[in-house]
Amino acid sequence: MKRIFVTRRLPEPVEARFARSFDVTMNVGDRRLSSADVVAACDGMDALVINTSERLDAAAVAGLPPSLKAVGTYSVGHEHLDLDALRARGIPVVYTPDVLSASVADNAMLLMLGAARRAREGQALIVEGRWKGWGPRQLIGTEVTGKRLGIFGMGRIGREIAGRARAFDMEIGYHNRRPLEAGAGLYFADEREFLSRSDILVIAAPASPETRYWLNAERIVRLPQGALVVNIARGSLVDDDALTAAVESGHLAGAGLDVFDGEPDVHPAYLRLERIYVQPHIGSSTLETRLAMAEHVISGLEALFAGRNPPNRLV
Repeated sequence: MKRIFVTRRLPEPVEARFARSFDVTMNVGDRRLSSADVVAACDGMDALVINTSERLDAAAVAGLPPSLKAVGTYSVGHEHLDLDALRARGIPVVYTPDVLSASVADNAMLLMLGAARRAREGQALIVEGRWKGWGPRQLIGTEVTGKRLGIFGMGRIGREIAGRARAFDMEIGYHNRRPLEAGAGLYFADEREFLSRSDILVIAAPASPETRYWLNAERIVRLPQGALVVNIARGSLVDDDALTAAVESGHLAGAGLDVFDGEPDVHPAYLRLERIYVQPHIGSSTLETRLAMAEHVISGLEALFAGRNPPNRLV
């Protein structure tokens, strides 16, 4: 059996699935590993299964041992990997496309509803023993039904979100590099027009140098008064200071966030602003999705070891 090193502990059924196909060495302590730790752990391994909590920059890739023949990233995102350096070393990479879309879209709806209905404040009232009973002015939120939803990044996840939003009779608009087929929603080539008609903005675009801090003060001010912002992409797409200032000023009614710039560190204002509904990066955290991700990585690595070119190959 091929030997693989896995950088983080996975759900037990997922670890059992890996163990059926490979001779697995786990990061038993489940601590976040430095790049040097990852390189050292790869000694004698045929493949590395890495998570987004670990990084392989050019220096780390240069230090990978000759035994390592492949990398599987247990994720769709791959900004934690220097793909150019891996390509130059001739180390192929497989990833987990398609299988996260449904669970992340479910989570987007959770964040949207949580922000709209002030779920964080309501839960705090109950948990902290401050609730005095029903009242007609208590925690007045906003409905998502019938609202204009703007999706920035209409990829697989964006389309899944749009499908769920239609059940709430939402009007779907999106801003992309190019329009999609008829029926996907209302395409806005003009970013300003897109923002101005988005009662609820969902950020679902990939992280890249071009999208870093895409949602900044200049763009936020173009959103309608009382708009909501949801981010299920990457924290780097949002300027934290600009977003929190807009919530504090009342220009934004709130936000729902599952990802953060520099996570696990979180901007201090997110800890105190009750109108910002937060979750700890749980978009793909369902057992069904975790198992499907494992199948993608396993099938991809097995194909590479057999000399085949798997469909989920990145490099």
